[in-house]
Amino acid sequence: MQKVSYEDIRRAQAQMAGFVVETPCANSLTLSRITGAEVFLKFENLQFTGSFKDRGALIKLLQLDEAARAKGVIANSAGNHAQGVAYHAQRLGIPATIVMPVGTPNVKVRQTRELGADVVLQGETVDEAALSAEAIRDQRQLTYIHPYNDAAIIAGQGTVALEMLAAAPQIDTLVVPIGGGGLIAGNAIAARAINPEIEIIGVESQLYPSAYQARHGLANDCGGQTIAEGIAVAQPGSLTLPVIDDLVSDILLLSEQDIERAIDLLITVEKTVTEGAGAAGLAALLAYPERFRGRVVGLILCGGNIDTRMLSSILMRGLIREGRITRMRVEISDRPGALAKVAQLVGEAGGNILEVQHQRNFPGVPAKLAELDLVLETRDRDHIHELTSALRAAGYKVRELIDTPDAG
Repeated sequence: MQKVSYEDIRRAQAQMAGFVVETPCANSLTLSRITGAEVFLKFENLQFTGSFKDRGALIKLLQLDEAARAKGVIANSAGNHAQGVAYHAQRLGIPATIVMPVGTPNVKVRQTRELGADVVLQGETVDEAALSAEAIRDQRQLTYIHPYNDAAIIAGQGTVALEMLAAAPQIDTLVVPIGGGGLIAGNAIAARAINPEIEIIGVESQLYPSAYQARHGLANDCGGQTIAEGIAVAQPGSLTLPVIDDLVSDILLLSEQDIERAIDLLITVEKTVTEGAGAAGLAALLAYPERFRGRVVGLILCGGNIDTRMLSSILMRGLIREGRITRMRVEISDRPGALAKVAQLVGEAGGNILEVQHQRNFPGVPAKLAELDLVLETRDRDHIHELTSALRAAGYKVRELIDTPDAG
């Protein structure tokens, strides 16, 4: 089993100079205040293809001989590894075929095709896509570029930590998403070589806790639809898992809501777009605040290729959680001017009506009454209470239709 050394990662850093972006590593004052840790963000979502995968893909392709380059390469990926391979293969003149799961976000499929790769959509998961990629490799005699279980890939990904610790040597904790393990393995090797006392913590989706289960001797039980499809890997690599076992002190599991909240916070606070996997590190700080309070934490925003429709939904759900969008039902008399009076009361209380649905004919609504379902823009949850109080004081029966702890 080929091991990766600190020297391998250093060589990879020298090889990629001028071809891969040295992304910013910046302190976030606001996120530090929110989490209680001193937070440094590594903006790998600013790579040309939108993720850290540019790094490992380039290093692997540079190691191919002329015969392998001429025949071409094949890879499987939920999107980021695909784009990294496609981009650098096109730049180096190497034909590339990419196998992607059928549920891959459209933005990743489109961008991979635009980078010149032949995209094949097969399999429901990354692991099923890998089986298809292996079959095509054998048929066409292509070189398979593994997304994580390859020494060159691991070395390339490890260059992130070299840049982070050069920019912020005071970091004492790295929080790194785990899919197949290439990113955390490479960064753990590099970071621990630079600072043997640094703590490496991995984070996984609760739906795909493969490294966590392997570490704790649990049966592998992964599956489901996760917003963090970039780390939805059912089995860590044979090269990466021993590194995780040796150098990673803890693996934390995240709910879908944890990850959603982190995506929302990064775009509203840092004005930076991340996909689910890219926000997983921040999600861990939000979900386990006591674990990180007082630490100097480095987070890798490892990717920003999120489907715009999904991003829109997450931002709207964030507004609902914060009480800035709400939905309520008001019972009114079924006569002219009743709707106008409710609208006037809402306006006077500072609310903004976004949608109105007027129900009078459905079963359960008395013949002399009607129900108004209002979608309202509000300042916060306290403002929602002000609106409902104003309507009730005017004699209206009001019920908030969004299930929140403060719904009244």
